Amino acid sequence: MQVIIDIFLHLDQNLALFTNAYGPLVYGLLFAIIFMETGFVVTPFLPGDSLLFAAGAIAATGSLNVVFLYVLLLIAAIAGDTVNYWIGHFTRDKIFDPETGTFRDFRLIKRAHLVKAHNFYEKYGGQAITLARFVPIVRTFAPFVAGIAKMDYKQFIVFNILGAFLWVSGFVFSGYFFGNLPFVKENFHYVVVAIIVLSIVPIIYEFLKSKKEVSSSH
Repeated sequence: MQVIIDIFLHLDQNLALFTNAYGPLVYGLLFAIIFMETGFVVTPFLPGDSLLFAAGAIAATGSLNVVFLYVLLLIAAIAGDTVNYWIGHFTRDKIFDPETGTFRDFRLIKRAHLVKAHNFYEKYGGQAITLARFVPIVRTFAPFVAGIAKMDYKQFIVFNILGAFLWVSGFVFSGYFFGNLPFVKENFHYVVVAIIVLSIVPIIYEFLKSKKEVSSSH
């Protein structure tokens, strides 16, 4: 666990080392991580926001082409959500019990995460696909739940592209323009923590709000 935490907190240094050692191969690595983080419900633990920010910061040093990087990660994010949607669509009967309206227990997928993403989807509808881009874990499960719910694919792809555009643009270019400022470079681990904390604020807010609603109903 400590190793994983160190990788996250020093993502900029680790990514820089990989870039220096393997050059263009880093593009493939970044594509794979973003695609998997958004495309498979079994990999919600992979870095998302912080990786995009770190990649933008590395591009600002000239080690990566920022335009190519941006387009590549945008494609990865859109493709990931698309694959996730269709996986949910075709595995619906194994995951969801229509008679009880609940999710079945599945060894590789945490039921609590599915319920959380489902509640998020129920509240925001199609917009959940765009909004979920900025919420860790929910980001990974939202397109899967949309597939299970048989959301109209034309509607889904619009929110998918919009969400990917806002998410990738926001973090890659924030890293590109601000990631190499002396203060940010010297305190990158704090920046990562801040990104994570800000990302989970919506989850905490919804949790506290739901608890308050339950308490007031009794």
